[in-house]
Parts: sequence; structure tokens; C-alpha cells
Amino acid sequence: MDYSSALPWTLESLNFAGIDVARVRHNQDLFLLLCSASFVESGSDLYTHNLIEHFDGDLELQAWLREHWEHEELQHGRALAAYVRHVWPEFDWDAGFKAFWNDYGALCTNEQLEPSRGLELAARCVVETGTASLYRALNDIVDEPVLKQLTNNIKSDEVRHYKHFYQAFQRYRESERLGRYKVFRAILRRVNEIRNEDSDIALRHVFNQCYPQHKDDKAAFLKVAGPAQALLRRHIPAEMTVKMLLKPLNLPPRLLQTLEKPLAKISEKLFLH
Repeated sequence: MDYSSALPWTLESLNFAGIDVARVRHNQDLFLLLCSASFVESGSDLYTHNLIEHFDGDLELQAWLREHWEHEELQHGRALAAYVRHVWPEFDWDAGFKAFWNDYGALCTNEQLEPSRGLELAARCVVETGTASLYRALNDIVDEPVLKQLTNNIKSDEVRHYKHFYQAFQRYRESERLGRYKVFRAILRRVNEIRNEDSDIALRHVFNQCYPQHKDDKAAFLKVAGPAQALLRRHIPAEMTVKMLLKPLNLPPRLLQTLEKPLAKISEKLFLH
């Protein structure tokens, strides 16, 4: 089945031939961030299938995952990879992704999902918060027009995905009678998993592909990846991130308002080391 007609945007809408290479070619930090993001997005089919299996019987959610979410996520990976290939053609993207997937793919199992469907949906809200914040930050960082358009497209997709997972979470929160404490624990678990796995593994494999002589050299990796992570930290939309993270807790408005400002100050640490 051709799902391209249902996509909110397509690769053809991006003028890759018109990329202003000189604006981005020299920026190693941006290269690391874009390439690592392209690796994670390009593996979407596996964890989509895990979610479809996890929500067996929920035909509405399964159909959305299969017919919309998976194809939009994979398009993110294709578009980012195409951009990286155009600006940095000397980088062997396929070899880097293969090594990344051999490592990361082993972690993408149903055993890693929350046993409760409602709690897994709360955890998915964390993941979508992280990706929406990432692409919002990247969009703020870049000034190359094609990349500006691409990161804005992906950010809009991720915010919409968050809303869909949140709506599904609300259904299960009622049917499973999930209290705030259980939801909070699920959110915290997924935040820690994101910090310890996704971005670190992807960045490490981009580094390994670029500097094979320094593979497994933690100091060399931090010297290269540290500035890229610091750049991203400076642009993380703290207020948006905290609001999206706290929303599944369904806190009273006054308490929510009290927590937002202090949490915004430390939100940059949620998704980055």
C-alpha cells in the first residue's frame, strides 16, 4: 500500500539540490547531531512492530501505528540521512547505521516495554517529548534554509505524535485506574533509558565511523561529542519540555504552575548527559 498520500510532507517537498552546503559543511557539532538522529529514526520499523504487538486487540491504535506513525518516523530517517549524504558525502552512512543497529536493535525488545499498556503510553509521551524538544532545538540552531524546513517538519510531526499517544494514554489511564505515582515512576524510568541508551549509542557509532582509531576511547569520544551535546543543551526548549513531561500526571493547575519553573531549569539534563 502507498502511504505517501497520507504523509503531512514528503521528501520531494525538500529541495536537497538547493542546500547551502557552505553554511553547514564546517559544523561538526551539527553533523554529529543530525547523523545520530538519522540513525535512531531509521530504526523505527522495529519498535513500531513491538508496539503493535504490545497493543494487540486495540485495533484503532494499531492501525495508527502501522499506517501513519511508522511511515512518518521512517521518513524522518530517510530525510535526515539524505541531508547528511548531500552535505558530508565522504561519511559512510550505511556502514555507520549497520553498526549502530547491531548494537541498538538488540535493546528494542518487547521486554523493554512497560507491562501495563497505559504506562507504556505514558512512557511514549516521554519519548515524543524528547524528540519534539530535540528538533525544536535543532530548528533554533540552524540557519540553512532546507535544514530549517526539515527540522520544522519533523518537530511538527513529533508534537502531533505526542498528542496522539497522550489521547490513547487517557483512555488506558481510566480503564487501568492508573494513579499518579505509577505514572510518575514510568515517566522516570523512560527518561533514564533515553539518557542511557538512544542518544549515547547513536553518537558513539557516528564517532566510531569517523574515528575508528579511537573506538572505545571514552576521553576521545567526550572531546568530540561533548561540544555537540552542550550546543543542544543550550537550545533545549525548557518550558515546552517540562509541560509535555508533566501532562500525563494530570496535576492540579496550581501545583503544575509551581513545578514548571524550577523543573525548567534542569530540563536540559533530562535527555542529555
